[in-house]
Amino acid sequence: MPRTGESFTERSTPIHRALRWWPIALLIVLLVAPYSALPVPGLLDGPLGSPGSLQLIALCLLYGALATGYDLLLGRTGLLSFGHALYFATGLYATNLAMLELRLPFVAAALFGVACAVVLALLLGSVSLRVTGIGFSMVTLAFAQAGSILVQRNPGGITGGEEGRSAPADRLPAAFLGIENTANLYWIAVAYLVLTVAAVHWAVGSPTGRVWEGIKENERRVEVLGLRPYGYKLVAFVLAGALAAVGGVVYLLLTGGATPQAATSDATLSLLVMVVLGGSGTRWGPLLGGVLYTWAGHRLGDLANSAAIADLPAVLRVPLSQPLFLLGGLFVAVVYLLPGGLARLPARIRAARSNRSARLGGRAGSHPARPTGGSPA
Repeated sequence: MPRTGESFTERSTPIHRALRWWPIALLIVLLVAPYSALPVPGLLDGPLGSPGSLQLIALCLLYGALATGYDLLLGRTGLLSFGHALYFATGLYATNLAMLELRLPFVAAALFGVACAVVLALLLGSVSLRVTGIGFSMVTLAFAQAGSILVQRNPGGITGGEEGRSAPADRLPAAFLGIENTANLYWIAVAYLVLTVAAVHWAVGSPTGRVWEGIKENERRVEVLGLRPYGYKLVAFVLAGALAAVGGVVYLLLTGGATPQAATSDATLSLLVMVVLGGSGTRWGPLLGGVLYTWAGHRLGDLANSAAIADLPAVLRVPLSQPLFLLGGLFVAVVYLLPGGLARLPARIRAARSNRSARLGGRAGSHPARPTGGSPA
């Protein structure tokens, strides 16, 4: 029994301390997942360690990491960019073209692809950040659309147009080829997730990260303090672009090729939805949103094509057979019912419990004390 006057927070402190280690426990679970034959009905089609399940989990982790990197701009610095997918696509296409056209080995091609994306982010960011607000968003959208058109026009036959281009098997490491090596690709996705989360956590906790927070709250106040927001915003822009480029390299390994869908503005809008869904500006929210959105996109696609939907009346079958309709409905429900995203749900539950306890305590204290004996004078 708790001592009189002992608060709930004091009683739960050991539990809270234990929960601080949950990221390490989750990482261990992710690392050993390929060795597990545990069935997860409803979530995955096959056992946890099957190639199909590992492929889906790897894509979920990849997009969770991409959303975490994108939140450096949206949630940490207050920059709404509509062109973030451009740097993801640059890392993807530049790496693939370096292997196909320049005949570079994979590691050298990957470094080349990331370097190209960093230089592009530096050049375009230096231009885009000359304007603020909606002007910045429109400029980044224009650059992204130009990149998407360039990829689809297939200049010189190097991008493959709407079909894209497959990665050359002779340039990829043998450990990443074949269905029997799906676990290795999965671990690459886990490593990318750890890299992104660590880089974002370090950057946000650094002096530069504190300036980003100030810029998001009030950019003019940062200028009054004698700092130049432009340079700090450019650092965030380039770092987010570099992390997205590394994600493009990982995506190339997971899918075995480069497709133009990665360069469209829809890809950036998907990242925006992931961040808002999970909770912008939180440590784990974008990651949670990216994983949930990607998993839901695959699973709802299977549901939309299932026999259960096909047997429904047309008035229900037509909208429910569209995965984007289902995803949109899920997103609207979460935004409406959980403002602030999924990551803030525990805090909202705790606040609701505290308010309920306070109301109950107030009601108990409002009753007058009953006399213990005798009659009133």
